[in-house]
Amino acid sequence: MTAAAAAASPQRRRIERVAYPLALAVLLVALWQGLVTGLKLPHYLVPSPLLMVQTLVTHFGAFMSALAVTLQVTLLAFVLATVVGVAVSFLFVQSRLVETTLFPYAILLQVTPIVAVAPLIIIWVKNPTAAMVVCAALVALFPIIANTTLGLRSVDPDLQAYFRMNGATRWQTLRRLRIPSALPYFFGGLRISSGLSLIGAVVAEFVAGTGGTGSGLAYQVLQAGFMLDIPRMFAALLLISLTGVLLFVAMAWLTRRFIGRWHASEM
Repeated sequence: MTAAAAAASPQRRRIERVAYPLALAVLLVALWQGLVTGLKLPHYLVPSPLLMVQTLVTHFGAFMSALAVTLQVTLLAFVLATVVGVAVSFLFVQSRLVETTLFPYAILLQVTPIVAVAPLIIIWVKNPTAAMVVCAALVALFPIIANTTLGLRSVDPDLQAYFRMNGATRWQTLRRLRIPSALPYFFGGLRISSGLSLIGAVVAEFVAGTGGTGSGLAYQVLQAGFMLDIPRMFAALLLISLTGVLLFVAMAWLTRRFIGRWHASEM
């Protein structure tokens, strides 16, 4: 392989990663539009993509205000889950006894439906925004704890022995060995938790039932359902889905930014 071909190969792969999914999306949207038009399906059952876009443009101001509210809750919950999850993981890795004692409760948080506990959180936390942030953070917490703990534990035993042989302290071993080894796992947890934060924010908005100027995208979905405005409901769902995709892309970019030059999974 020539040098020019070797240099062009990564660029071609980057183009393919964008072009192929985009081409499939265009094909599916065209098929959807063709089926709705050809079968003359009523818009209150299945709106066409064109009608969804028209609805999104018509109610653009309301949708953007709702998106800002949902995104605020999502980002705050994501930051809270990240800080708490990393702190808990560092605590787990310092002592097997602590991990054995507390890890089942982390699993309990994961398997407990947030819909069941969200009403209690909303009652206990008087501020609606803070209550929704707590609910969304609980949804996003476990992947960060599990992935970061696994990464901190997945250290080469020979390297650990080398650090001990050179008299490295526990803090030096954590900072210079465990944390770099855990970064790929940590960023994998961030990718998962970013989407879960959005899901948790939307579910919390459904349970809280917030309305008015401080309402999020979940309220737009509920309002459209009550009014049987199915195109508006689909438009709100489309906006939620696109937001989730953008969050994942942002986390993927962050991963490449931090470990793309040295870790095999991103090179």
